[in-house]
Amino acid sequence: MRRLAVLALAVVWACSMKTMAARTVAGTLSESSEVYSRDDDPELVRGAVPFALKTYESLLETIPRHGPLLLAACRGFTQYAYAFVQIDAERLQYDDYPESTRLRERALRLYLRGRDYCIRALEVRFQDLGDMPSVEIARILTRAEEKDVPLLYWTAASWGAAVALAPDDPDLVIDFPVVRALLERALEIDEEWNAGALHEAMITIESLELLGGSKDLARSHFERAVALQKGRSPGPYVALAMGVSVADQDRAEFERLLGTALAIDPEADPGNRLATIVTQRRAQWLLDNIDSLFSQ
Repeated sequence: MRRLAVLALAVVWACSMKTMAARTVAGTLSESSEVYSRDDDPELVRGAVPFALKTYESLLETIPRHGPLLLAACRGFTQYAYAFVQIDAERLQYDDYPESTRLRERALRLYLRGRDYCIRALEVRFQDLGDMPSVEIARILTRAEEKDVPLLYWTAASWGAAVALAPDDPDLVIDFPVVRALLERALEIDEEWNAGALHEAMITIESLELLGGSKDLARSHFERAVALQKGRSPGPYVALAMGVSVADQDRAEFERLLGTALAIDPEADPGNRLATIVTQRRAQWLLDNIDSLFSQ
């Protein structure tokens, strides 16, 4: 019996050490996103990120309720889906439509995968959300604090991106008000968070007039995003060009906005160098294919 007790104690100790090690690694990985965001080589990051994402998922098998790691997984899958899957799908839509469709479907799955990690992080932070998280999220938003803004943002970003890719899916579109509510609550708490990232996201949200958006409000969010970012990010310019200029068929504004986006020096904001380069590549492709977006 004594030997069995010693053996049991050893097993418990080993499991405890494994969990402790996983938590230590998870804590480090959760804070390592700047290693990627500062990079100037999108192709290098494209190859490296999948390994990081699978590492997150492996760790979450051991520590499934690690809030920071759940958020990191949500953020990582969302960023990867946009930068390296959805944009590729966009570039192929005229030359290889079947492959473009396949990539769009993959991007959708990745966005939903990211969203699910964010929902799990919300469950950890605010307790069990039950079988209808979209209903419960609206209820718990009043309890959100400043420390929750990143989680609110990435939940909205992943969910909103999925809705945008599948506007004909009623099961997704019905949850669009939750996306807006998440961003609006985050704006109430800290509208300057991450140098205007919330306002940049709202440009796209308000551009969707069929879902209750307002182009005037989209422009207001654009002005605020540019002011907070001090004009160092191409994101707001591309968002307004695609969300409003195309809808209004204002070709001159479209060209002006994307020209401004392309003129931004990636070194002006080294911490977001990768996002700047990826967004500028998209802006250039859009300009190169401008005739497909505007009637002659």
